[in-house]
Amino acid sequence: MATSDRNASPSDASSSDASSSDASPSDASSANGSSPATGGGIAENNGSSPATGGGTAENNGRADAEANGRRGLRGGHYKWTALSNTTLGILAATVNASIVIISLPAIFRGIHLNPLTPGNISYLLWMLMGYLVVSAVLVVTLGRLGDIYGRVKMYNLGFTLFGLGALALPFDPLKGPGGALWLIGFRIIQAVGGAMLMANSPAILTDAFPSNQRGMAMGINQVAGISGQFIGLILGGVLAAVNWRLVFIVSVPIGIGGAIWSYLSLREIGARTPARIDWLGNITFAVGLIALLTGITYGIQPYGGHSMGWTSPVVLSGLIGGVVLLAAFCVIELRVNAPMFDLRLLKIRSFSTGVCAALLASISRGGMQFMLIIWLQGIWLVLHGYSFTDTPLWSGIYLLPLTAGFLIAGPLSGFLSDRYGAKYFASGGLLVTALSFIGLLLVPTNFSYPAFAILIFISGAGMGLFSAPNAAAVMNSVPPKQRGAASGMFATFQNSGFVLSIGIFFSLMIAGLASTLPTTLTSGLAHQGVPHGLAHQIGNLPPVGSLFAAFLGYNPVHTLLAPSGVLARLPAHNVAVLTGKRFFPQLISGPFHHGLVIVFTMAACVLVIAAILALRHGGSEVIKERAAAERATFDAPNALPSSVTQPEASVTASQVSADGQGRQRR
Repeated sequence: MATSDRNASPSDASSSDASSSDASPSDASSANGSSPATGGGIAENNGSSPATGGGTAENNGRADAEANGRRGLRGGHYKWTALSNTTLGILAATVNASIVIISLPAIFRGIHLNPLTPGNISYLLWMLMGYLVVSAVLVVTLGRLGDIYGRVKMYNLGFTLFGLGALALPFDPLKGPGGALWLIGFRIIQAVGGAMLMANSPAILTDAFPSNQRGMAMGINQVAGISGQFIGLILGGVLAAVNWRLVFIVSVPIGIGGAIWSYLSLREIGARTPARIDWLGNITFAVGLIALLTGITYGIQPYGGHSMGWTSPVVLSGLIGGVVLLAAFCVIELRVNAPMFDLRLLKIRSFSTGVCAALLASISRGGMQFMLIIWLQGIWLVLHGYSFTDTPLWSGIYLLPLTAGFLIAGPLSGFLSDRYGAKYFASGGLLVTALSFIGLLLVPTNFSYPAFAILIFISGAGMGLFSAPNAAAVMNSVPPKQRGAASGMFATFQNSGFVLSIGIFFSLMIAGLASTLPTTLTSGLAHQGVPHGLAHQIGNLPPVGSLFAAFLGYNPVHTLLAPSGVLARLPAHNVAVLTGKRFFPQLISGPFHHGLVIVFTMAACVLVIAAILALRHGGSEVIKERAAAERATFDAPNALPSSVTQPEASVTASQVSADGQGRQRR
């Protein structure tokens, strides 16, 4: 064995792979650092090959185990076991991210807490955002820990934590603020488990499936995850109509059963990278991202006579402090020996463009989801005779075409992208979704449902076309030993986009409402006999209260007028109109559509930018190179010397194959 083989550094191999932007780094890294026939590559074997009898018994045993694991499990039934289990895990995690959104009215009624009371808005925001913020912050760290300690080990622990959190939530014994804190706390525990599932699922699938099937596997997994956000809306509406505790009970058998199944069925077959934990990087990233996302979340609350809180010292401290800490995180990661996230991966074109496109798509998707819920739950359904208590259930049902679009287009685009490349499917899907947003602007607020259903089906199909090829391209592009960190970063971008969408699109909607709602609300109340001074006072209240009322399916008019005693002095007919089902939805529909034009135009522009980024993914020629390089990796009897790959060099499939054949002849 050559000296360069014995002295090769795994960090050198990894860094050289990560720095190549045109070659496939995952393939290059596989070729340079890991050959199943040789016991896991240079890092693990230190140059000893079972074929030559070199190395310790421990290394040889590890070589045989890894060779059998990677070849046998990929060629057998294990990959389908991994796909079914990780799809269940990602579905459970994302369903629970959205299941409370539509069932919040029933939950707050169950714990006897009015979420629209000014002092209770924080409980509303953290019930809505706590799970999302925690999962967004932790997925990178937990993905990196999967690289170090084993992805399956972290995934199994995640299912266990998810199940334990689910077990405590339905049995909330408290009422009022205490009951809300109980739910928020255990949902945060559940979010830690969900983050472990989301961080390690893509890496487990990438380890289990060969490169020519990853698009299909990622398609099923990604579409299950994104569809879970919409399935959660339907499920939350159905269960909340029966009892609010059922919203949380449904996760118990999934969490416990999934944990048992994952412990019994999943195996560690991926490359591991033993390293020290980057504590400073983890802390600066977590605190910085929490501060940033929390500042954005609280920015939509009124402050100091303003309709929003962007001038609040708390919000400004969170935004500025979060950006400073994240900048410090980047500096730290470039200097430590074993970074939580290797920022050199951003030099890989498919990775950097893929995660940025995923962030922008997630922002648009989250904004669309919240706007559609407000549109259906607060306006359209009530105008069509549904009671406020029934609107959560029916808004979930009427959003079924959106979910159907995801489920149909996602696996199909994943399968086709394995053959023809990712860029046209990913970019085309985003453009289709942008066109559906423009179409939604052209329908009236009180629309005809068939036209609405077609448009949201097209929107869902467009997102399905994008998600699977984009995820597969991102995960195919990274070195095998960094797949956990890469999948964690990918999930962070997606989850952060969902949180950012609330701050961005709620702010845009509030800005749109602030320009038209005060006049509309004042004149509407005065027309029904409310004294002009009181009507003007109510009309000039921050529009966030009216927006949340529509989002939750509440009629806020009675709450706003009751303290003044004016309802007792008005004629019965006027009182019936003011507190009836149609007055508030009709009043807010015009200002809401004005805000909707701003929101959906912005979302369409964001999607066009994401579509341009997605065009940077490789086509069918890149797919062929990756597949050839990976086959060469599994066929080569010895690991390649580190001297074969130099920093910034591109390693093609033919080079890998030729070098492997030459070493066989020697």
